[in-house]
Amino acid sequence: MSFPLGRVVATPGALHALEDARQQPAAFLSRHRSRDWGELPEDDAKANDLALEQGTRLLSVYQTTKGERLWIITEADRSSTCILLPEEY
Repeated sequence: MSFPLGRVVATPGALHALEDARQQPAAFLSRHRSRDWGELPEDDAKANDLALEQGTRLLSVYQTTKGERLWIITEADRSSTCILLPEEY
């Protein structure tokens, strides 16, 4: 079960990290949309699964090939998804 991403945006830090790792945001967005929550602890992953049913915010955590952590957050109303670094939250 996938879900709408809405408008997709990225912070400058996330764009720099992706460029530095020579990776495309689409790969991470595809994982997020297909419910691969990345490196979330099991309890948080279960919370995401529940969020799909209840219509609340979704969070995924990934690492670039350079080891930089990326967060992807889809808002509860599914109007937007943001790719960001944790420190940019």
